[in-house]
Amino acid sequence: MSPNSLPLLLLAQLLLHLVEITAKVPAIIIFGDSSVDTGNNNYIPTIARSNFMPYGRDFIGGQPTGRFCNGRLATDFISEAFGLPPTVPAYLDPTYGIKDFAAGVCFASAGSGYDNATSDVLSVIPLWKELEYFKDFCGELKAYQGEAKAQETLSEALYIISLGTNDFLENYYTVPGGRRSQYTVEEYQDFLIGIAEGFVREIYQFGARKVDLSGILPMGCLPLERATNPMMGACNELYNQVAWNFNSKLQCLIKKLNGELQGVTIVYSDVYRLFLDVLQKPSTYGEFG
Repeated sequence: MSPNSLPLLLLAQLLLHLVEITAKVPAIIIFGDSSVDTGNNNYIPTIARSNFMPYGRDFIGGQPTGRFCNGRLATDFISEAFGLPPTVPAYLDPTYGIKDFAAGVCFASAGSGYDNATSDVLSVIPLWKELEYFKDFCGELKAYQGEAKAQETLSEALYIISLGTNDFLENYYTVPGGRRSQYTVEEYQDFLIGIAEGFVREIYQFGARKVDLSGILPMGCLPLERATNPMMGACNELYNQVAWNFNSKLQCLIKKLNGELQGVTIVYSDVYRLFLDVLQKPSTYGEFG
C-alpha cells in the first residue's frame, strides 16, 4: 500500500461512520482544498496543479487526474461505499455533465481556504466562487431532475467541507504584511470560523441537511514544515497547537449550528487525531511500500 493512500483510506473509514446522517445518500457534494480537489485546478490558470506524474500512478489507468494523491481521494472511496460512482467528478471538467454531477460533484480547489486572501496566493478558486458554482449546479440539477426530485437530492446528499490548512500555512504564516499584521492567531481563527458559519448557513438555504465539516490535520507535521524546522525534522508544535485550537473552535461552531438550524445534522471529522496516530504509530497500520 502506498504511504500516501493509507491516511486517505483511514479518513474514508472514519467518514463512513456517519451512518446517523447518511441512511440515504443520492449524491456527494464537495467543497474545499487539495485534500478533496478531484481536478478543478486543471482548468484554471494556476501553478497549483497535480496533472503530472507521479500523481495518479495508482489511479485507474495509472494517469494523473489533478488529484493531489497517488490514487483516489477519500471522497472517492466514500462515494463508492454509498453505492455511487467510484470517483467524484470535478465540476470544471468538460468531459462530465449534469447527468454525472447528479450523483456527485466536486467544487474544491487545491490551495484554497476559508479566507479569500488565501486563494489569491496561488490564484485558485476562492470559497465564494465554489459557492457560486454550487448555485449554478442547483439550477442545472432542477432543470435535469425537475424541481421536486432535485430538492430531494439536495436535501438527502452528503456535503463534505474540507479546508483550513492553507489559511495558515500559505497565508497567515507566509504572506508578509498580510493577515498576520491584521490579526493575532486567535483572532484569525475566529475570523475563519465566522466564514465557515456563513458558508454552512448559505448551503443550508439551498437544501443541505447532512454536512461533514472536517477539522485540519496536525499541519506542523507536514513534510515541508518538518523539513524546514530547525529542530532537525521534528514537527512544528506551534503549528500543531494552532490547528488543535482551530479544531476546538470548529467543534463549538458545529454544536451551535446543530442547535440553531432545523433539520440539519452536522458532524465533525477528526482528521487531527487520525493523522497524528498514523505518524506516531505507523506500524499499527501495516506496511508501506
